[in-house]
Amino acid sequence: MEVSLGTMVLIPAIAVAAPLLVRAIGRWAAIPLIVFEIVLGLLLGPALLGWVQPDDFTSLLADFGLAMLFFLAGNEIDFRTIRGRPISRAAIGWLMSLAAGIGIAALLAPNLSAAVFIGIALTSTALGTIMPVLRDSGDLRTPFGIAVMALGAVGEFGPLLAISLFLSGRSELLAAGLLVAFAVIAGLAIWLASRGVGRRMNAIIAATLHTSGQFAVRLVVLVLLSLVALSIALGLDMLLGAFTAGVIYRMLLDGAPEHDAEIVETKIEAVGYGFLVPVFFINTGVTFDLVALFADPRTLVSLPIFLGLFLVVRGIPSLLAAPPGSSRRDLAATAFFGATGLPIIVAVSAIGVDQGDLSSGTAAALVGAGMLSVLLFPLIALAVRERRSSEVGRPQVDDPHLPTEG
Repeated sequence: MEVSLGTMVLIPAIAVAAPLLVRAIGRWAAIPLIVFEIVLGLLLGPALLGWVQPDDFTSLLADFGLAMLFFLAGNEIDFRTIRGRPISRAAIGWLMSLAAGIGIAALLAPNLSAAVFIGIALTSTALGTIMPVLRDSGDLRTPFGIAVMALGAVGEFGPLLAISLFLSGRSELLAAGLLVAFAVIAGLAIWLASRGVGRRMNAIIAATLHTSGQFAVRLVVLVLLSLVALSIALGLDMLLGAFTAGVIYRMLLDGAPEHDAEIVETKIEAVGYGFLVPVFFINTGVTFDLVALFADPRTLVSLPIFLGLFLVVRGIPSLLAAPPGSSRRDLAATAFFGATGLPIIVAVSAIGVDQGDLSSGTAAALVGAGMLSVLLFPLIALAVRERRSSEVGRPQVDDPHLPTEG
């Protein structure tokens, strides 16, 4: 395996520098952490300074980071909170996004295969990116936050299903059969978890919280890699397995003492957000094909077009999930949060380039637009968000599993 010693040191250095920059610049603008991770990776990567070079080791860690990002997204979702109107409206909105995305992409792409890749990329919502923003702003437990959470859940899971069905390289019938097989196995695991299997593990989890045993963290690794391996074995996208693993693990912890559950989640987030996830975002910047983006003026022009299409294709249908009686400002904020996407875009673009259906320039434009959406849309959403007195200082959902405000 190829390993660059300079890269091995500089990537952790970027990961350390990014939160320091967030803290320093946060006095003037609340820029999401991942923006600094991507931009610093781009700055120090081959596209500009060339101090950080992609290698096999970093690529492997980045893949684990992407899987962990989707695991954490699945683990964050409380389906009891978003069930009913939020999730059903979000699902209808996503289907509208899929139809609009593929339809519009068919007018822009050179062939139908490329249109499917672009269309699916346009339908994503970066739940793992916007959840920390909602948590930090105190919106996560409000009706507005619940609606955005539902949008993110569907905006992550829907594209993963579409990737497995349409981009696997298999016939749709075979892909659907394998997807059903995965759903049956995952559904059985979720059912067992919901039946209280996890409660039997609470004693050993509590006993090893502060010992070298660390059973809870080891269980995370087992559940995550098992579901990822299952999805790969069935020829499905590994992110589908990672997302499902997060849902299952949340159910396994259901019923654990609140204090113990908080400690376990803190440890998992430390592994994810403290180590693996930053490597993925930094590597996204390092491997970004800036040359391909600027090689053709038409490719460069397509970047702002894709950015606008995120709002049209994903943002407008997201309004269906907004809480009843939402103001125009809250509707606008919902659209901007719903249109924020990056991880799925990176995954879809990479698959498209590997299969020869997307050019490197188009993939760079899609990823570049996703990077801009992460930079701009949450900031705009928070700026236009209308905070009501009933939502300030008082949680709207009594659920011990949701993070506290502030």
